Amino acid sequence: MNDLARPIIISASRRTDIPAFYSEWFINRIRAGYFVKVNPYNNKQQKQISLLPADVAAFVFWTKNPAPLLPLLPLIDNRGYRYLFHFTLNYYSSVWEPRIPAFKERIAAFKRLSEQIGPDKVIWRYDPIIISNLNSVDFHLEQFSQIAQSLNGYTQRVIISLMTLYDKVKLNLKRAGLNSSDQLKDLRTQEYQKELDTLMSGLGKLADANQLAIYSCSEKLDLQPYNIQPGSCIDSQLLNRLFDLDLKPTKDKYQRPECRCAPSVDMGFYDTCRFGCTYCYANTNMKRVAFNTSRHDPAGPKLLDI
Repeated sequence: MNDLARPIIISASRRTDIPAFYSEWFINRIRAGYFVKVNPYNNKQQKQISLLPADVAAFVFWTKNPAPLLPLLPLIDNRGYRYLFHFTLNYYSSVWEPRIPAFKERIAAFKRLSEQIGPDKVIWRYDPIIISNLNSVDFHLEQFSQIAQSLNGYTQRVIISLMTLYDKVKLNLKRAGLNSSDQLKDLRTQEYQKELDTLMSGLGKLADANQLAIYSCSEKLDLQPYNIQPGSCIDSQLLNRLFDLDLKPTKDKYQRPECRCAPSVDMGFYDTCRFGCTYCYANTNMKRVAFNTSRHDPAGPKLLDI
């Protein structure tokens, strides 16, 4: 039984791509009925978390490639679990996303997932939005339009966010030969208000034209004048509506001040996603990812054997 209020939401995972790289481990934890949560800032703090169906309100998956998990979803369904997916889908060059599957493969995977579980349970994430000398406002409006048209009928909501330059991100940009101060534009500053207006008003109109509700993620800016509502990626109201639950509209106190997500327990570890996207806050560098993944045991109770 969970040493927490029951039932709980399990995030799988903000810290890594479990569907893409750790599906076998996830299913083994489902079969075992528990996993061991490790504090990412203090490995000595560990706690066993029940994954019995009665103890899990829902799983929230985060992924750029759900394909490895798709054949295993019937097993999850048969055990009575509830779940939805956040699927990050954008069209960046290898400068930003050096190891992800081809764009056409990801579009196809999105559609297969939607057909398998329903468009209301697959949320499109168009994030982070990077404005730079490589990716202009016009680039984003064109790509968003094309992707939205391709996904029309396969999803009902999209979540957007502007890139935040965390320290890890700055280091990753430097390793990739990108100078963050010279090449990136922060549309949150007054200097770029006109570009922000063009981008956000365009995204709001394109979402509406493709029958998509559009929300922001952990954003300080008020985007409601552009018909973009402040969103909750782990949305208790949405989960209640989809699965007839009675989750309370409580904010997760461990997330950023602007984050509106409901409380959840995360299954993942930082520095374990092998996609290695340049803009990612969850990886320090690929050497550390390689070292960490060498400590992964698909049969173990923790994602990493530490």
